[in-house]
Amino acid sequence: MKILYIGSTSACLEIENQNPYYTPETYTVYLDNQEVLTGDTNVFSLFDLRRDTEYSVIVRFSSEKEETVRFRTAAETCCINVRDFGAVGDGVTEDTHAIQSAICLMPEGGRLYFPAGTYWTLPLTLKSHITLELSENAVILGMTERDRYPIIPGFVKDMETGEDIPFGGFEGNEVPAYQALLYASYAKDITVVGKGRIDGNGQNGDWWGDFQSFPAARPRVFFCNRTKNVVFHGITLANSPSWHMHPFFSKNISFLDCAFSAPKDSPNTDAIDPESCDGVNIIGCRFSVGDDCIAVKSGKIGMARKYRTPADHHTIRNCLMEFGHGGVTLGSEAAAGIRNLSVTQCYFHATDRGLRIKSRRGRGKDSFITNVLFDNIRMDRVLTPLVINMWYNCVDPDRFTEYVWSREPLPVDDRTPKLGAFTFRNMECTNAEVAACYIDGLPESPIDEVVLENIRISFAKDAKPGIPAMQNFAKERCCLGLYLDNVKHIRIQNVSLQGVAGDKLIVDHCEDIVTEGLEEGE
Repeated sequence: MKILYIGSTSACLEIENQNPYYTPETYTVYLDNQEVLTGDTNVFSLFDLRRDTEYSVIVRFSSEKEETVRFRTAAETCCINVRDFGAVGDGVTEDTHAIQSAICLMPEGGRLYFPAGTYWTLPLTLKSHITLELSENAVILGMTERDRYPIIPGFVKDMETGEDIPFGGFEGNEVPAYQALLYASYAKDITVVGKGRIDGNGQNGDWWGDFQSFPAARPRVFFCNRTKNVVFHGITLANSPSWHMHPFFSKNISFLDCAFSAPKDSPNTDAIDPESCDGVNIIGCRFSVGDDCIAVKSGKIGMARKYRTPADHHTIRNCLMEFGHGGVTLGSEAAAGIRNLSVTQCYFHATDRGLRIKSRRGRGKDSFITNVLFDNIRMDRVLTPLVINMWYNCVDPDRFTEYVWSREPLPVDDRTPKLGAFTFRNMECTNAEVAACYIDGLPESPIDEVVLENIRISFAKDAKPGIPAMQNFAKERCCLGLYLDNVKHIRIQNVSLQGVAGDKLIVDHCEDIVTEGLEEGE
């Protein structure tokens, strides 16, 4: 077993094996010889622990095999009940001022405890060196009156030096945005733990309506700007007005055993979108949202040139994606680049696309995405398991211009992005519908290398046609095999396809291709 997190009142552990998300056998967990839970997932959590206390944990599997780990919970300076500051938690009384006062007055190293109840609130600002703990059945619920949400500028000018002081942004630009329900800026050592829920209440306001006419970008449930050492453990996040979690130019951010929920038709309700961050861990989380489950970003070209901060050192492991446009997405706002990212032991069910990389002309020469590994993946009912699309046509004002859609090689200049090496291996994908693999590079900037190794993909008998990648003049496909265009080097080894309509391998504009064991399944 691996210890992922030890706090003052909670712990998160990971059972090491090769299965995506679920353990090979069920297990029972004993805490100091007392049975506390049974489970079948690779990541599990313990709550309601005592601070600064030694514990012994035994995991006994159905085969009678046992694993034991010991740890000591963290110390803390104090624990304060939010109701002692006047919070009511009845879902009717506004609790903003009571909660914010408690946060502001907390000693360093203290824990603010939310007992069961619904805490109706406007946005709250977090500070360094504190923990928020939401007990089971405790809910922080966002209020719906948009005109009462503060608008945070993307940046302001230092009054003496004229230097830009950044505070936030949205969709790759430093733009004004409504303050997130939980907001942190230039802070560190923040923890949010427990079995409770943080609910953006997006469905009951006008956040999901005509948001294009709003004077600022919609809020997120959580936004942190230039923070360090942030942990969310065990919390359920739901119904955000837009993206749920948006770490921004931050370091050492972890989401452990959290759940994310929003209706399938809720607009732009991505679960976790880290932007220009270094050291993001997303482990043991569950997703069902209205857009991408995870979308790693590094800004559009203006912000990238200004700060030159790529997304780096991201780990996504043992997660369950149950619905979303993309399970794990890179881009498209990736103008400062993405590097050193791994996605392992994840299970995707009923997402539109599984592993999705998207870019386009105009992201710039610093938009270099490389050293990306997808390994040990299970998918079912994913329409298109693998997508690399350098013709993405959403978000930007010039999305429908010839510059974006022209298939002729254009001059390579400061606006031209580049994709490096991608490895997809040890994958089993059942009941696909649109395409097994759709990889479409730029003629003037072909993808360096794609490796497909130990992969089995089968199509559903009732497969329906659809669009594999969001691009201009896209054609509907159904049961398309491996499609690769404008890729320099292709390595295909031990790949099996079942139910393909037409050629199992379609390759164009490739310098060299090596295939070993590309088979048509029965």
